[in-house]
Amino acid sequence: MFDRAKHTIANVDPELFAAIQAENQRQEDHIELIASENYTSPAVMEAQGSQLTNKYAEGYPGKRYYGGCEHVDVVEQLAIDRLKALFGAEFANVQPNSGSQANQAVFFALLQPGDTIMGLSLAEGGHLTHGMPLNMSGKWFKVVSYGLNAAEDIDYDKMEALAREHKPKIIIAGASAFALRIDFERFAKIAKEIGAYFMVDMAHYAGLIAAG
Repeated sequence: MFDRAKHTIANVDPELFAAIQAENQRQEDHIELIASENYTSPAVMEAQGSQLTNKYAEGYPGKRYYGGCEHVDVVEQLAIDRLKALFGAEFANVQPNSGSQANQAVFFALLQPGDTIMGLSLAEGGHLTHGMPLNMSGKWFKVVSYGLNAAEDIDYDKMEALAREHKPKIIIAGASAFALRIDFERFAKIAKEIGAYFMVDMAHYAGLIAAG
């Protein structure tokens, strides 16, 4: 008979268990200020360590490529419905494992290689996936970057001028390291004026937006 109690990480891999325990202590001893990190609740940890992790579920609820997905479908649909309700959205995709993957999905859905994109400069707080040369977004697309003004706020006037000059296919608002409030309405207005898609990368502060 299989004894689960004997197959814990501590018993199976003491070195790995020690590293996990050390990381747990580090998180207990320090205040985490990295926006893309989190203190995950016990309930989320329980769900992520459940039998769901065993299941391969390519496709979408009700349209899978493998059998045995009826319970996974329930879980994913719950997440979709709750996300739509939380943000008042018509659609939601909960499959990306990171903001980078979500950005890539948007680019593949809306753009063609060689199209022009516009986002905040990495040196001034932007994200790698907003067109930086080190990232595939900077290799696939022509990139125009906007930046900050002397007050270290987004230079909206310059951003609008760049948008009118280069007419990017998509304008990205959002950042990786920018602490001030972003005027999303102003971004939306210029995007509408030039006929561009408007994308908000809110991966680092989605919780604040959801909470109002």
